[in-house]
Amino acid sequence: MKYKPEIIAETANWIAINKPAGLLSIPDRTQSEPSLKDVLAEKYGKIWVVHRLDQPTSGLILFAKNENSHQYLSQQFETRKVEKFYVGLVLGCPIEKTGTINASIIEHPVKKGTYVTHAKGKESLTTYEVLHQFGRYTWMRFQIHTGRTHQIRIHLKHIGTPILCDDIYGDGSPLLLSSIKGKKFKLSKAAEEERPILQRLALHAQTLEFTDADGTLIKLEAELSKDLQATLKQLEKWS
Repeated sequence: MKYKPEIIAETANWIAINKPAGLLSIPDRTQSEPSLKDVLAEKYGKIWVVHRLDQPTSGLILFAKNENSHQYLSQQFETRKVEKFYVGLVLGCPIEKTGTINASIIEHPVKKGTYVTHAKGKESLTTYEVLHQFGRYTWMRFQIHTGRTHQIRIHLKHIGTPILCDDIYGDGSPLLLSSIKGKKFKLSKAAEEERPILQRLALHAQTLEFTDADGTLIKLEAELSKDLQATLKQLEKWS
């Protein structure tokens, strides 16, 4: 296998992986590139999808190893018995340091595969907490109480603080050290142009909490990816 999955936890019934940003959770319609499901199938044979992460999002994702586990875990997600927490970096800062975003979501009438907030959409609920403000950027924690496609990304755009480097719901601009250091930044003589310190969606699925089929309370946490760790260090240093 070219990609060795980072296993967070594993039982006879399920496996939890820390998915890197840029890797598909499951194959796309055209089978254009490998997915995490494909990688796991090489080792485990048949594997069942319980939930998904957007391709540019890193972090915790759960797969079932058998049909019974798949049915049980899928029901836990569908009935909203799974606690799902994310962390992310946004442009700007919400007016309130903690809050709830209750805005229904519907597919865009023209741009297929993208979504917008609309009164006729499906109920969508996200709560958030500001963890740290770094000048014009803010590190936040989110809990999604519904599982709509792109939910956090849409809701953060809705309140005017899009996820950094979001090329669908934000401006897609990479994070540059010059934008953090300001006048203190100087390009090295050897470099022709500045290299971004982050150029992928700044969103990470951090924690899942659920009750397993045997009644055991499970809490899983995915370590922050190295690129986000490095970004936070630069923000702490210069903001």
